[in-house]
Amino acid sequence: MRIGISLPENLLNKFDEIIMNRGYSSRSEGVRDAIRNYIVNFEWMSDVEGERVGVITILYDHSQRGLMDNLTEIQHDFGSIIQSSLHVHLDQDICLEVVVLRGDGPEVRKAAESMMALKGVKHVKLTTTSMGKEL
Repeated sequence: MRIGISLPENLLNKFDEIIMNRGYSSRSEGVRDAIRNYIVNFEWMSDVEGERVGVITILYDHSQRGLMDNLTEIQHDFGSIIQSSLHVHLDQDICLEVVVLRGDGPEVRKAAESMMALKGVKHVKLTTTSMGKEL
């Protein structure tokens, strides 16, 4: 099936550089691989069950109108499972936020997905582990 997408020039240039370095024969091959990786990551995040400790790493453009208020609101909504957060100014526009959570797996995942969906968020990564009690 054929699709069309629009990308900012800098993102496409970076993507082209990566697919060339990885030896893909075409952009289509690279896009297919990226979509597969996205699906695998989504399925992995969907399999977070039981009590979990999680770290959400968020990279975002703090100049995006309303974004900081929305991130703060989400963190208040999940205040019962958020243990700590760290905010770092990387440059004039980009901030890094690290949020540590402890709670039921689906709630930890829901917090990360809520942050992922916000306009101005450039990257979100959720890392989880069990409490290690069964080891």
